[in-house]
Amino acid sequence: MARQVRRAFKYRFYPTEEQAAELSRTFGCVRLVYNKALEERTRAWHVERRRISYTQSSALLTQWKKTREFAFLAEVSCVPLQQALRHLQMAFTNFFAKRAAYPRFKSRKRSRASAEYTRSAFTWRDGHLTLAKMTAPLDIRWSRPLPQGAEPSTVTVSRDSAGRWFVSLLCKDIIPAAPATESAVGIDAGITSLVVLSSGEKVDNPRHERRDRARLAKAQRDLSRKAPGSANRDKARRRVAQVHARIADRRRDFLHKVSTRLVRENQTVVIEDLTVGNMLKNRKLARAMSDAAWRELRSMLEYKCAWYGRDLVVVDRWFPSTKLCGTCGTVRAKLPLDLREWTCECGAVHDRDVNAARNILAAGLAVTACGDGVRPQRDTSRTGRSSAKQETRRATAGALRL
Repeated sequence: MARQVRRAFKYRFYPTEEQAAELSRTFGCVRLVYNKALEERTRAWHVERRRISYTQSSALLTQWKKTREFAFLAEVSCVPLQQALRHLQMAFTNFFAKRAAYPRFKSRKRSRASAEYTRSAFTWRDGHLTLAKMTAPLDIRWSRPLPQGAEPSTVTVSRDSAGRWFVSLLCKDIIPAAPATESAVGIDAGITSLVVLSSGEKVDNPRHERRDRARLAKAQRDLSRKAPGSANRDKARRRVAQVHARIADRRRDFLHKVSTRLVRENQTVVIEDLTVGNMLKNRKLARAMSDAAWRELRSMLEYKCAWYGRDLVVVDRWFPSTKLCGTCGTVRAKLPLDLREWTCECGAVHDRDVNAARNILAAGLAVTACGDGVRPQRDTSRTGRSSAKQETRRATAGALRL
């Protein structure tokens, strides 16, 4: 069955000098409004113990525009400024719901320069996009077509640290469900092999950062020699950013290909709930883990499974997939990282990663059949363990024999 989703299509564009100047002013105003509203909301709470809503922040914005100091805010489109206040409101909503940390100020150097336009602030006609305060449409490189008959509801313009300009069009799209299949796959993430499948296949890790490490090091050395605040330093900084962008683009392209293939070929995809943030505290492996981008791969699998009608099962992070013998169910006490192949007491010889992938698949299918979720749960039962862990332990008692 086809699914209707809201999908963003991102394209690169090349602005004229006038458009670049207008967008740069808009980026600066968006950042200023966000930071000033955050400062006011923080002050009101700590000094007056009073919360400021989005409506009150919008009224403050109107007052700021009437002052001599911030009169320039009225020279750009008002829609991106209002959207900045909405984004701040969402940040506070996530903070109060304990889904995120306290909102931080946007930095001119570290934050991505962007501005969001809603339908009232741009014109879409015959495939040409014209933003508010501009007379000419953007020169967009249409690397792929928009869905037939689709019209953007929201447009986000951004500029990355490498100086490249992008426009993202949010449209409604109908995605047909992938052909039904009975295949299921368990996935074990790694460093030498990016993913190891329960079928025994190993997908090599391209190690994009390592391949460009020498180029990146040279660019960073050149940057360190430039005088702070000089034009040459800004050029050198941009060259460093271009190398980083090249690495990120290649990594993202590879992850898209891998995730799309896994989703198209399998009805059920089972993965582990890895705590990547904690794993990055390992100073010896942090760089390699960051280059592997396991979290980004999981995000792609999540939304692509939802798009194409597939089932994504996430196994509890405490499930001993690597130490568990898939033949007899024995859990090994210790298994060092350098031991890539091991022999169980029952005589079975296991490839460390393939065995883990098969155990992940079996645990995901078994716990799903039991009717209980396999995501980590905080609530404990009278046994003192989460229901997901109990079901996993019951399933491993007999169902994990492949």
